[in-house]
Amino acid sequence: MQLQLFTKNMTQNHKQLFVHCVQVLNTYNVDTQSVEEHVNRYLKENGIFDESDQTFIVEVFSECVRYSNLMEVVLNGFYNKDGKTTLRSEQNLYHVICYLATFRLDELGMAHFRKFVSSQDINKMYRFLSFFLNERNLLTWIKDGWEKYYEHVFVQTSLLSPLQRWMPEIDDMLSMMKSTIDNRLKPKSRAGSVTETRPFNITQPRPRSIPVPEPIPKLKKHKPAPVTLYDKPVELEMIQRTKEANRRRAEERLMEASRLQYACANPNKSQKTKEIISNIIYEEESKIDFEKHKANPTPAFLSREVPVKMNTAQILREGKLYQQREEEIIKKLENLEAGAKDASDFLKWQSEMRQKDLEGKLADIERRRLEGKLSHEEAIFARQNLIKDNKQKVQEMKEETQQMMQEFLEKKFKEEKEMRNLVEETMQGHKNTKEATKKLKDYKRKIVQEVNEESKELMKQALEEAELEMRRKMELIHQIKAMEAVPIIRQKLVDLSESAGHGLLSEMSIAELRERVSLCKAAEKESEETRRDDILQNKEAKDQLLLNTLETISKHRLEQTRAAATRLETKKKSEPKKIELKDEKLTELQKRLEERKAQRMKERQSAKLGTKRSSADNRTRSLINQKKALEENRWRELELTQERAAKLMDGSLGKSKSASRLASNLVMT
Repeated sequence: MQLQLFTKNMTQNHKQLFVHCVQVLNTYNVDTQSVEEHVNRYLKENGIFDESDQTFIVEVFSECVRYSNLMEVVLNGFYNKDGKTTLRSEQNLYHVICYLATFRLDELGMAHFRKFVSSQDINKMYRFLSFFLNERNLLTWIKDGWEKYYEHVFVQTSLLSPLQRWMPEIDDMLSMMKSTIDNRLKPKSRAGSVTETRPFNITQPRPRSIPVPEPIPKLKKHKPAPVTLYDKPVELEMIQRTKEANRRRAEERLMEASRLQYACANPNKSQKTKEIISNIIYEEESKIDFEKHKANPTPAFLSREVPVKMNTAQILREGKLYQQREEEIIKKLENLEAGAKDASDFLKWQSEMRQKDLEGKLADIERRRLEGKLSHEEAIFARQNLIKDNKQKVQEMKEETQQMMQEFLEKKFKEEKEMRNLVEETMQGHKNTKEATKKLKDYKRKIVQEVNEESKELMKQALEEAELEMRRKMELIHQIKAMEAVPIIRQKLVDLSESAGHGLLSEMSIAELRERVSLCKAAEKESEETRRDDILQNKEAKDQLLLNTLETISKHRLEQTRAAATRLETKKKSEPKKIELKDEKLTELQKRLEERKAQRMKERQSAKLGTKRSSADNRTRSLINQKKALEENRWRELELTQERAAKLMDGSLGKSKSASRLASNLVMT
């Protein structure tokens, strides 16, 4: 409707409006600007104040942004196939013409659409329209691309059907464009300047009355979603329960397995055996490597001692450390002078006690190792007994499953009888529903009539309120324009020696402020000079302290090297003795372990002799017989369900939909 009003009240020509629409799209940025803000700014900058022109530009721009996905489908196909030589910067031109052809052709009419097309380059327009308005392209890949974003009904009724109605007139327009391109007709030369008529100075007519706004259409109430949509299905709860039960069962099995595992045995090899194996492998590989490259000797500069450069933090840290050590030694000497005892006897006793503790710990470790091996042997016996118990439990479980299967079949027969009774009851309920629907329709008609009368009264009230608001807004606009027309004096003379006159206690003029700033700068320079002198003095004192600490560090290092050399000589003289373990409990444990091993080996040999081929054959035969019996029961159940379904389909209940659905469910089960 708004585009039809535009065609009647148009002030600018078609070319100018088309150019404005393209420029609005070119200057629009989705990430930083909103649609309304950008359009209003563009209209103000270009001085477009006519209402019909504004509505046309706003509608075309907003709808182009809204349906940009549909337009991009067409433009991408055009640039990939026929528009390979066209510029990408002109895509908004094709965007606007594509929108006018798909959505606004019924409102504009063919005459105005031709004017928009003829206002642009004829070669570009013919190339794009012949590609876009081709029935083969519209009904194949363009339709499929549009249906990705919108439903099939909307694409067929709102987009394709209007274009198909205007197809004969569009074909005539394209044929005329092709004839002009083929003949290459020269454009007619423009006539000379025409005298422009000036309007008479007549009194202006009264302003038009405000048109009555059209009633705002109300949307139909949508049907609410059913409550069952938000309920979780029962199957999910059942699956969750089974998952939790399986998880609990798995955790119990894991706990049982971890309880029965052999935590005492240590299959890993000892460190000594690993070292022996690695030495053997190394010796064998050294015999094979005939062409081994010899290592180059170390360079000469590495043999010399290179002095390490230390920073100030390292020097101070090391100097403080040596100073603390000196203080500790001085304190120790002072204590000895005062009559304190030497700790050499205590240290000797401490080393002896540590040796005894170490021997005790090694004896405990050996005892634990032997006890672990014993428990490992006992665990093997326990596992054999557990296997026997499990076999008995399996036989009991098989008997229980057979009883459960019989109970399940009885329950299934009862449920089938209940289903038949339910089908008969639902058939009787269908007859009563028709009478209820008729009563409900009559009740709804009465409600609709009452609602229509109330809506008419509400519309009248809304129109009266809208008229009052429009009048109030017009009065406000006149007042604002009158206030803007009053001239304002904006000039002001400045005197640097005068204060601003705000009435503050510390108020000063600009000249006084400049004098204050110069005094502050002089004070800052004096403080900087004093700071520099202090820094230089601190630096000299720090350098002297570093030199003193370096001297003390060098003295202490010499003393440390001498002490280390004396310690090495004493270590070489005193060699460590091997520890020998002597305990009666360990020997007893060793004997018991050997007896257990011998007993286990005897039982293993007797078990090997006891097993026969006949026991395995009997077990396989029993399993095969059980499998056959289960398959026969399953086939018998399937035959029974097929017979019941056939009876239901042939019977009196077979005519209804519910009965057929029941029969199909029985077949599926």
